[in-house]
Amino acid sequence: MGFLGMIATICGSVDAQDLHFSQFFNSPLTTNPANTGFIPDADFRLGAHYREQWKSIPVPYTTQSIYGDAQVFRDRFETGWIGLGGVIMRDVAGSGNLTSTKFYVSAAYHQMLGSTGLLSAGFNTGLSSKRVDIAKFTFDNQWNGKFFDVQTPSGETFAANNMNYLDVQIGLNYAWFPSDNTYMHGGFSIQHVNKPSETFFTSTPGYSNQIAPRYIVFADAVIKVHDRWILTPSSYFSAQANATEFMVGMHANVNISQHGEQQLIAGLYYRNADAIIPMIGYQWQNFKFTFTFDATNSLLQNYTNKNGATEMYMQYNGFYQSYNGDLRQSLCPSFK
Repeated sequence: MGFLGMIATICGSVDAQDLHFSQFFNSPLTTNPANTGFIPDADFRLGAHYREQWKSIPVPYTTQSIYGDAQVFRDRFETGWIGLGGVIMRDVAGSGNLTSTKFYVSAAYHQMLGSTGLLSAGFNTGLSSKRVDIAKFTFDNQWNGKFFDVQTPSGETFAANNMNYLDVQIGLNYAWFPSDNTYMHGGFSIQHVNKPSETFFTSTPGYSNQIAPRYIVFADAVIKVHDRWILTPSSYFSAQANATEFMVGMHANVNISQHGEQQLIAGLYYRNADAIIPMIGYQWQNFKFTFTFDATNSLLQNYTNKNGATEMYMQYNGFYQSYNGDLRQSLCPSFK
């Protein structure tokens, strides 16, 4: 009880409501739906995330995600295209196995502005489902001084142990690529635009069960500084009710082959008042793997031994056998 109370107190400074990844730049569709089909170095992509948080506590939190998106209808628009994609996320948290499952479909439109700019707008919508195993809960009035007596009535009244609701997110992005060696990108999105209700209890008059909108701002760049070095600085900020999260950092791709077929990836990120996050990875042709470790530097380190989270990500970039339109209109720096 003391540990969970400590988490609740400290996490008031970070986002405690929604699922999130330290590798936010590798979760493009949830960061901003306008990223759907925004793939400067491929025609389509598939990605998968696995995150395990607070592994040193009795019941770690695990989050998994798979997504895919693609550029389509490039032959229907002279200077633009449509992006289509989808995301499946699953999270299991706490001793009651609070399980969140989310299915989203995403769409975006991308319009070139001259030869060096790109404006994108998109949305996603889908079903969010949550369930909890009430039988695994224990409450303070069940403590008899030695152990929790689960035969003692808890006095808590649950209306249900599962719920479902529709969820909507919208977003807007802008990209600027003035040269072959520089690419800049930023955007703004809002999750829970429809303010869905979420509760396992009966409704209480005067109390709102609506999920507060979550506002997300991000900015990144891809800068080729050498034939063997590409730098990618990134920043991310989100706010939801009284919870905020801010991350900033950079990673580098190092070419270890002739034309970039093999690349080493290394970087460092920081989540404000929470964790230092080193990153390593490897890219082989169209496959990429990255790994991050959240080294907690907040008061939670006294309970987690600084083991905040481990996170793994895999991605595959694909190409059509023939373009359904002209060559891709926006390109980011590469070793090719």
